[in-house]
Amino acid sequence: MKYKDLTKGQAIKSKQLGIEVSGRLEESVKQGRGVKGTVLIHTNASEVGMFDEIGSVYATDITQAMNKDDNWEVVEHEPKMLEGAKERDKFFDE
Repeated sequence: MKYKDLTKGQAIKSKQLGIEVSGRLEESVKQGRGVKGTVLIHTNASEVGMFDEIGSVYATDITQAMNKDDNWEVVEHEPKMLEGAKERDKFFDE
């Protein structure tokens, strides 16, 4: 499933906490003619002993999404987004 095809309210899995947890998109990923680099989600962090919360995550932290058949699909990001994520990760690794 392509990142640009995700919709508000869709179930997702994300890795921003260092471990994959489920959640839900709280806003559309589309912005104008493109897509957002960060998106607002509700995170079910209680799955790993943390508090559930709503907050923004990098788009590339969204790893899977629930499709219409209630199956998880890997989210495909645009190459430009993945390049940006690599650069961002270098910054945080220093």
